[in-house]
Amino acid sequence: MVIGRDRVNWDHLQANYRTWREKGCWIVGGLWFGFDVTHARIIGTEQLLTWMIDDPELVVDIFTTELDCSLQMLQMSWDEGYTFDGIGWCDDMGYRNGTFFSVATYRELLQPVQQRAIDWAHAKGIVAHLHSCGNVNALMPELVGMGLDALNPLEVKAGMDPVHLKETYGDKLVLDGGLNAMLWDDIDRIEVEIRRLLPVLKENGGYVFREDHSIPDSVSLDNYRRILQVAKELGSYD
Repeated sequence: MVIGRDRVNWDHLQANYRTWREKGCWIVGGLWFGFDVTHARIIGTEQLLTWMIDDPELVVDIFTTELDCSLQMLQMSWDEGYTFDGIGWCDDMGYRNGTFFSVATYRELLQPVQQRAIDWAHAKGIVAHLHSCGNVNALMPELVGMGLDALNPLEVKAGMDPVHLKETYGDKLVLDGGLNAMLWDDIDRIEVEIRRLLPVLKENGGYVFREDHSIPDSVSLDNYRRILQVAKELGSYD
């Protein structure tokens, strides 16, 4: 499948790219492929999981076509001089108690396309950043082994322990998140949590301060400001 140039918003890039660079923004090229996109936006969870068992070749074709289209658009932008600092994509592969599929199924159907995305980025000297909600502990060795550069959001309530992840993978992977969003509307509890976690997570670098999921609407502006203040105090390096 060949993607036409009309799929890229050239006017938006022309109007904003120089400003982004002048401001020192971290620019990410977004990809749209994989399990999460396919089940949530295209065919539904039950259907995709069924196909992953009954028709794996079809699933591989879907994932591959999605990635091919995304990479073509990023390549067109790159070739026109609109380079970026990394690629990023969302692929929620876990729920509260584990992954949606086995590690063996992951290796067969999804890992190869994720590896292609990572390799594409590394060939350009940029990083690859994955967002995957849920409990993806079982996939951590696979993700690190592929050369993934950063992982978000480290969902605490699903069993992702940011301290354990730091101790186990902190020298190989940038950790992004891990601060329980369910605590953000209780300023005393979240401040205690930040003071517990941030000194550990920031050690030797490789950590991005962020919540582990969407911030609830119940979080006040005052709470948010206080959280940022504490983060800046604890997150600085001497």
